[in-house]
Amino acid sequence: MPRRSALIVPVPEAEPAVGGLRLAHDPSATMGVPAHVTILFPFAPPGEVGEDAVADLVGRFPAFDFVLDRIGRFEDGEGAVWLHPEPSAPFVDLTAAVAQRWPEYPPYDGSFDGPIPHLTVSMGPIDLEVALPIPCRARVVVLIEESEEDGRWHERRVFPLRDQGVA
Repeated sequence: MPRRSALIVPVPEAEPAVGGLRLAHDPSATMGVPAHVTILFPFAPPGEVGEDAVADLVGRFPAFDFVLDRIGRFEDGEGAVWLHPEPSAPFVDLTAAVAQRWPEYPPYDGSFDGPIPHLTVSMGPIDLEVALPIPCRARVVVLIEESEEDGRWHERRVFPLRDQGVA
């Protein structure tokens, strides 16, 4: 199986509240993926996209504050349990820009009409009680890649979002 990659916004502020739950209920957490909001998955096989082009694109977007404000569930409560980021628009805008620049990599292989920004806590239904809201700041987009050796995910490169003070 070819190695995979993804572009994510890590959300370290959520780890104290959901890190243990993610380890128990989200297989990606046990494979090294931090709490995050996905920008694009799957992305190009590692090394096939110019990382400087990604840096240029991501650098056009400002860093932004958001809160994880409510619990969401996919598939009428029978699927993944997640936290909703508010505002969601900056995540949608980032995803749209990356997908437009690299149309050969549609979000989630084109499986959904429009990606819903979210931070996955569990891949299946669980009773989730978390103190909300959780204030957060999106500072970077990270390119992560799957290891050929053990299938674990590792950080390949960090792309800073534009500092608010820079025009």
